[in-house]
Amino acid sequence: MYKQTLLLISLIFLGLSTYAQKWTDAELRRANTAANADYLTNEEKDIVLYLNLVRIDGEKFYYTFLEDYINNYNAKVKQYRNYNELKITRTNPYYTSLLKHLRPVKNLQLFYPDEKLTALSRGHAQDLNRNNLESHDSSNGDKFSKRLSKYFPNKAMSENIDFGYSTSLEIVCHLLLDCGVPALGHRFNIIDQKYKLNTVGVSIQPHPAYSWCAVMDFVAQPVFYSNNR
Repeated sequence: MYKQTLLLISLIFLGLSTYAQKWTDAELRRANTAANADYLTNEEKDIVLYLNLVRIDGEKFYYTFLEDYINNYNAKVKQYRNYNELKITRTNPYYTSLLKHLRPVKNLQLFYPDEKLTALSRGHAQDLNRNNLESHDSSNGDKFSKRLSKYFPNKAMSENIDFGYSTSLEIVCHLLLDCGVPALGHRFNIIDQKYKLNTVGVSIQPHPAYSWCAVMDFVAQPVFYSNNR
């Protein structure tokens, strides 16, 4: 109960109390699988929280936290001359297709954080920062699958990278919308059911060109091998 109270206080501090109230205490507790992962920052823990809320009830996430993100984003970009190009409208095809993809998402297997996987995510984010890259490939040319397979051999895996955001809700919503990415790969990683991805590593790091980058690595592991269960 104490941890749940802290979570709700955190959501209220973020200005999301109206939306938090639409989620039950049980749902918020279930989603907070990274609560005790001391190798993650609070913002990184909240990334896991939001990823899991999407998987618990995709449609509810669409009409609560995603709506808040879009409203805040549109308010921020209103200062620019090309506001009409930048804003996310309710007719934006990425916005409308997201509802179609999130509506059937209910009570999927949750993501649980893993310390080793997080170290790999952090290492890649730091590499991107050090070398001013925007790629799934390392500066030495290694593919993400090679980096991960060293410690997670013969597992289904995938990777999301986000640029420009440092806060958890913005990162998750930006990847969910996947504007400008026709294949919607980031979105489908988050709501994955095909590959049974259930383990996640997360790192937010500075980036010279985009201010911030966030790396999320996903692996499918047998449930009894996954950490923090």
